Amino acid sequence: MSRTLLLSMTERQAIAHCAEAKVGISALETLHSGGVRLVCMSSHGAATMRRTLKKHLIEGEVVRERFRPRHTSW
Repeated sequence: MSRTLLLSMTERQAIAHCAEAKVGISALETLHSGGVRLVCMSSHGAATMRRTLKKHLIEGEVVRERFRPRHTSW
């Protein structure tokens, strides 16, 4: 099972929900279309968050921001 969730909420809200459920966050990024991409530390944590945040899940493809530069600086 994937550890990644696409959520229609702010980063602050996602962090608060994870803290409440005691789920570790591996990565968190804002999406261009609104919402966040949350990567949990474990698949068990991701399953917990999927059940908890079922109504906030985004289905389908989303546009992500470029995380790494195209060219190296050296």
